Amino acid sequence: MFAKAVILTDGKAGHENQSKALARALGFDFTLVPVKFKSPAHKALSYVFDALGIHSRALFEFPSGETAQVKGAPAITPADLVIGTGSGTFYPAKTLARGAHGAKCAVVLYPRGYDLSTFDCIFAPSFDKPARKSNVVEISANFVSQDMSFYEKGVRDFRERYSGDVSNIHAVIVGGPNKCSTMEEGWMKSELDRIFAQKGGAAMCVTTSRRTPPAIERLVDSYPWDYKLIYSRDHFNPIPAFVSLAKKLYVTAESTGMLSEACTCGNAEVVALDNLKPGRHKFRRFLESLAAEGYVGGARKIDLSQALEKAKALLGISRCVTST
Repeated sequence: MFAKAVILTDGKAGHENQSKALARALGFDFTLVPVKFKSPAHKALSYVFDALGIHSRALFEFPSGETAQVKGAPAITPADLVIGTGSGTFYPAKTLARGAHGAKCAVVLYPRGYDLSTFDCIFAPSFDKPARKSNVVEISANFVSQDMSFYEKGVRDFRERYSGDVSNIHAVIVGGPNKCSTMEEGWMKSELDRIFAQKGGAAMCVTTSRRTPPAIERLVDSYPWDYKLIYSRDHFNPIPAFVSLAKKLYVTAESTGMLSEACTCGNAEVVALDNLKPGRHKFRRFLESLAAEGYVGGARKIDLSQALEKAKALLGISRCVTST
């Protein structure tokens, strides 16, 4: 059985967390190694090199503090698996796996533009419309942690801050605008008014995020929550507890990571707060796909067991651990 993985991280928490979740789900210990292309031109060249079958470390580097470790190769050479999530890691993961004495390479998200056939396993969300290849494992949302101890700890930490009744919680997760979404005060007020009108006897909980605009935080802060986390004042993360405890969970639609987690874990009915701009962008495709499959607008949960079994076969793993 494989024992050790190297996770190449581009420093983006959402990407890194998906890589960690995959490593844990497959039963691997792992080492995190930051990586980046030397420049945008080097990244562009990686697509050309990959098409030509050239896999060179000369295109990327390891940030200060990690370089010496990686140059000596103790973190890379003994690894059985190299994992990367996001376009900044796809080419380096493939390159390092090829130089690590038979290590396998698994990536999360769709490595569009690269030669798909030379990745051992690709976890691709369906909203990216991945090609149907034998090494592509299509999943309904982003890959999320299968580690139950993570959620149990999240609940314990939350209960140290909130002593109220947890038998009937309605929770709201507020993200922020991006290129495909907006976050306007009028829209947010309308959504919050509707949520409170439908609360019945539920305890109302909310968290904002690092992306939430100050005006939206002030608006959220003005409502009579039973529990609230305003991120600009407090960086505690109540989301694992919300996912575990809530009967109804409202998530702004641009938060693909949070929607993925809500639709995979816990038992809540998931409601997406649609702040998306018009157009057939990937956020809209993602939301429509989740709704069509009953994960949004209902309490059906994404089952990753078959995806993990397929990954296990592709990677030659004899045993797959889905929880710890």
